[in-house]
Amino acid sequence: MSTLHVAGGRVLRPDMTIEDADVLVDQDAGEILAVGDVEGGDERLDASGGLVIPGLVNAHCHVSMTLLRGNADDKPLDAWLQEDIWPVEAELTPDDIRVGAELGLVEMIRGGVTSFADMYFEVPDVVDAIDRAGMRALVGYGSITIGRDEDEAREDMARGIEVARELDGAADGRVTTAYMPHSLTTVGEQYLEEFVPQAREAGLRLHYHANETVDEVDPIVEEHGHRPMEYADDLDMLGSDDFFAHGVHLDESEIDLLAERGTSVVHCPASNMKLASGMAPVQDLLDAGVTVGLGTDGAASNNDLDMFGEMRDAAMLGKLAANDASAVAAESVVEMATAGGADVLGIDSGRIEAGANADLAVVDLEAAHLTPHHDLVSHLTYAVKGSDVRHTVCDGTVLMRDRDVLTLDEDAVRERAESHAADLIARAEN
Repeated sequence: MSTLHVAGGRVLRPDMTIEDADVLVDQDAGEILAVGDVEGGDERLDASGGLVIPGLVNAHCHVSMTLLRGNADDKPLDAWLQEDIWPVEAELTPDDIRVGAELGLVEMIRGGVTSFADMYFEVPDVVDAIDRAGMRALVGYGSITIGRDEDEAREDMARGIEVARELDGAADGRVTTAYMPHSLTTVGEQYLEEFVPQAREAGLRLHYHANETVDEVDPIVEEHGHRPMEYADDLDMLGSDDFFAHGVHLDESEIDLLAERGTSVVHCPASNMKLASGMAPVQDLLDAGVTVGLGTDGAASNNDLDMFGEMRDAAMLGKLAANDASAVAAESVVEMATAGGADVLGIDSGRIEAGANADLAVVDLEAAHLTPHHDLVSHLTYAVKGSDVRHTVCDGTVLMRDRDVLTLDEDAVRERAESHAADLIARAEN
């Protein structure tokens, strides 16, 4: 057994208390062996002056969209998608998607993210990048039927099931999968009626977008006479392992339904603010007992994958949404970004205790903007930046040591991404 000793720091425990402690990791099993006064270790990771936290979980993103970062801004969602995003995405090659994924993985490793959920295209290429980066992910193919004839639409829906079946358990088990119809409005009802039962028969969970804007709610209400979550429930899309992104425009009846079904929601505050989608009722969801994770969405609508920035946004926006300065408190936000996200993805991460996955990050506290140390949980939500992360560990493997990414060549990744992004935009404009 090879062991890693994370030594000399303070540790964030599952109950949100902080203690002086070391962490001993079984690197072969990818599991935490002990927390406290531990000895030994074949490899030592210096956490002095730092806080050891669970690896952050980005519970909803489109990682390869890093290539579109800053290409189209300051537009509402529908116009942004139809005029700027979908035309460029139509020009994406598998190599583009692989390079974009590599860029996003480097960014997330640098920011202490160890696990994420990703919906996009050319999923095998994304999984290959995940495997080499050493991260943990839940992936799926984003199926869309609008703008396609019936044969094309059915083929796209079937591809989502095929991809999920083929890639589950990839990267030595660090990759799991879900069936991912893009949204309740970009996939026609007839296709959901046909393919959701097939996904259930294959034992697949579901992930999709829902209630992101009023324009995603009103058409369903007008056509079906009830809210989107009732529509999704009628289609068997609210299972206890299912989760959807955004949930900005949920009413009380829908929140109660989600709590009853055990379906999780991923909050993406930066994207929701930038696209003026609205303010999700996060405190109401938490009060109802709904599991809430936190996600960045894509870098085209954020424009970064920094989960610490997302945590700050979640706390600030949550208070405005509830008109209550005590709403969406720091502890709740840290929980959303760690254990909550892990629960959404169905992984045994997000907590530092014996038996859990060895997914960790060490935040360097020796900085002016993190001084004094009155409340480190508050700092994680309101003051820490992704650049404060010193080390990142996933599945017992050190992915970043002393801010040096070890599993991917960062300079080469950035160079390739710059070239691919320029070529992609040039193709789209021709």
